[in-house]
This record gives sequence, C-alpha cells and structure tokens, in this order.
Amino acid sequence: MVSESSARRYALRDPDVRLMLQVRDGSAVAFEELMQRYQGRLVTVLQHLVGSRDQAEDLAQEVFLRVYRARARYVPGAKFSTWLFTIANNAASNALRTLSRRREVSLRVRESGPMGASPMDAVIQASSGQIPARQLDKAEARDIVRMALAELNDRQRMAVLLNKFEGMSYADIAQTMELTPQAIKSLLSRARGNLREVLEPYFQHGDRPAKKNNLH
Repeated sequence: MVSESSARRYALRDPDVRLMLQVRDGSAVAFEELMQRYQGRLVTVLQHLVGSRDQAEDLAQEVFLRVYRARARYVPGAKFSTWLFTIANNAASNALRTLSRRREVSLRVRESGPMGASPMDAVIQASSGQIPARQLDKAEARDIVRMALAELNDRQRMAVLLNKFEGMSYADIAQTMELTPQAIKSLLSRARGNLREVLEPYFQHGDRPAKKNNLH
C-alpha cells in the first residue's frame, strides 16, 4: 500500500501525477494533456521493442486505454512516467510473446528526448565512451545504432531505451521493470558491452556489423 504522505509527495513534485489525479476525478482535458505529452515518447520506445510502427501505435493506444480504465483506482506511488512505462513494458512483453520471430527494426527516431541530446547519440557515446573517429552521416549512424539495439535481448533493450531515451534513473527503471536497481545496473553494463561489440568496428573503421541474434 502507498502511504498518504508518499502519495502527497509525488503529487507535489510531479505535474503529471497531478494531471492523473485530475483524470481520476473525471477530467477529460487532463487525460488529453497526458496523451499529448506521452504519445510520441511511448510510440518511439514501443517501436524499438516490437519492431513495427503500426503495432507500436496500437500498443500505445492500448496503454492509454489501460490508464483510463485504471483511473478510479489510481494512487500515486511513483512518478507518472514510471507508472506509465511499467504499463507499456507489460504491454510490450505480452506482444513480444506472440511474435514467432524478431522483426527487422526500421523506424525514424525523434531528434531529441527529455534529456535534450539526441537519444541515438547518447547510445553511441554510452557504448563507445567517445565520439566516433570517422565523420559519419547521421542517418547512416542511426541505422547502425538501431541495428545494434535490435540485437539486444528484450530486457537489455528496454533498460537502454528507458535510460537513454527517457532519462530514467536506475531506481525508476527498476520499478518499471520490476527488478532491483543492482539488476538494472548489471543489465545496462551488459547492454553497453554488447553495443560496443557491434558499434566500435563500424564507427572506427567502417565495418558494418554482421547480424547476430539476441545478445545476452
């Protein structure tokens, strides 16, 4: 159970929690505002996870439907984004279980995220620890990063997306994915190693990565 003081703290600190409390009280305007704030971000993350723009958009609508159906029972026990992406993670996991094989990821990603810098650039720097030695076409570089992300296993990919695209802390990612912060730290460490293995040969020497399956 969430204590009253904890719920009040989140409501005071997080404007999106306050909007969701208005939704709980019946405000359609507040719900529309939350959808506008999170629709694009949800679709971007979900598209990386399921590999299909159309399916990501359908899943985003499913997530918002779940949010609306849960409105009367809503009690703030975390930041709104953490609660929302917990629902999104569950929806994506259910969708992935129905896929017979991994689909090729082909998508266009937002130029910037909540942290200001390009999420793709953040992934590159996190995996390599440096700016690429070669001058690269940005679109080409993003394609390679997408390919590398697609090769991560589902948990690693979700952790990277929430960390680099949503700017979430280890604690918030842990809450979203129902793991411990230490487990998230280990997941991200393995993900960075796997991304480095794929990306460094390309960014340093131009060697395109050979397709692998489900890096662990």
